[in-house]
Amino acid sequence: MGKGYWKPTLVMLVLLVSTYAEASFSCHMEDFIKAVKQVEDEDPGSEPVAVLKRLRRAAGLNDAFIKYFLADANSSVPELDANLTDYMKKAVHHRVLEDVREEGVVLSPDGTTVALRPLLLGIEAGLLSKSQERVRGLYQLTLAKDLSLSLRQIPADTQRLGPDGCWDSLTSPQVFTLSGRPSPLTTAQVNGGMDGVVLGMEVSDESRRPLKLSSLLTEYYCHQLGSKGLDDAPRLISRRRRENFRGMVAPPVLARQVVRSMELQQRLAGHSKMEVKKKKQLMAVMKEEMKEFVHMYMDCPPIISRCMWGAEPYRGTPTNLSLPLSFMFIHHTHSPSQPCLTFQQCSEDMLSMQRFHQEDRGWDDIGYSFVAGGDGNIYEGRGWHWQGAHTLGQNSKGFGVSFIGDYVTRLPSEHSMGLVRDQLASCAVGGGRLVPSFILQGHRQVVSTTCPGDALYKEIQGWEHFKEVSE
Repeated sequence: MGKGYWKPTLVMLVLLVSTYAEASFSCHMEDFIKAVKQVEDEDPGSEPVAVLKRLRRAAGLNDAFIKYFLADANSSVPELDANLTDYMKKAVHHRVLEDVREEGVVLSPDGTTVALRPLLLGIEAGLLSKSQERVRGLYQLTLAKDLSLSLRQIPADTQRLGPDGCWDSLTSPQVFTLSGRPSPLTTAQVNGGMDGVVLGMEVSDESRRPLKLSSLLTEYYCHQLGSKGLDDAPRLISRRRRENFRGMVAPPVLARQVVRSMELQQRLAGHSKMEVKKKKQLMAVMKEEMKEFVHMYMDCPPIISRCMWGAEPYRGTPTNLSLPLSFMFIHHTHSPSQPCLTFQQCSEDMLSMQRFHQEDRGWDDIGYSFVAGGDGNIYEGRGWHWQGAHTLGQNSKGFGVSFIGDYVTRLPSEHSMGLVRDQLASCAVGGGRLVPSFILQGHRQVVSTTCPGDALYKEIQGWEHFKEVSE
């Protein structure tokens, strides 16, 4: 090759490498962690706080509200290179577009979608804390500001929290589309906010502060479950998001933080200090409004939607249930005979069961209303509103719930049973929605439709509200 070809060829190679570096990152948490590690590798001695500030600068997270709690990120840290900056803007800067695409979110290995903005702000607040368990700005930076918008500015008869959504691809996700009209606080934002609170509180203890941000995120989001599932899993992993958050955050405390966030927003906008009387009125309202958030994200279990596990369409026209229902019928699958321990395996098991029910049984869809995986998730079958095909003669009277696995001689994991017994049963009272307390009387009866000799049947007999119902 002559000398005249060398420079153009070199330029072409540089462009190809640059383009590949940008294209190799998808909106998956594992790819985001790779990008974080790339930032860390550029400056091997950098502390996690410095890395977080560089990410915040690249994503443009430097408004007055954030700067009130965290240091200015623009002048104190160097910029990332152009490709990483573009990626971070897409991955971290949160917004919902008119076509209900949600940006600034990533798919985590546990099957849930997480907004990165509140996650990273919560971790940074925790790392800057000088007092363990009292992290300045932790709740305001992660949940409280958006909660104030959702609960105060949206009419009570409309959806004020959520929704969740679905990705265009689970292997290389790029586009996340919400499943309905968005509120100011989507489910991905709640997930990111919860994670930001949990991890922010964790790293506020100097003895538990990570050497690398990428290591903290990897341990939290990418932990591989062992044969006992969540029963012997570490405490600090994303699959335990709701139980960890529920264990550390009392609803009245969160309501108080929402009011404080509203006060701060008024002050930063140049308005006068909130009067004591108005503050007390707001606090009383927030305590009541907080019940919806608690029910959706603390009482109910994480539910993986049909589109996330790749369900085929319902064949025909579904029969709608008349809610609320009185019973929950408990099954186990026999086949698959082993509990699934990952989102990917549980999704494959759901598809396998749907194919069997539709092709071999001739049913319109998978028969169960919900299915409990061994990975810490509940999977949506026919859901809250469509009548299932699970319990002969009883399908219109209750939800059908099955554990993935054969439990004739053994039991599901204690964690899986708790998801169904305590959380899904509570959530099912109103068909997934918060309902007035007077409706709860006489509902939530649990019925086992497994054989009387099965280990699962014997276990369910000891559950609260258990009731025998003959078919």
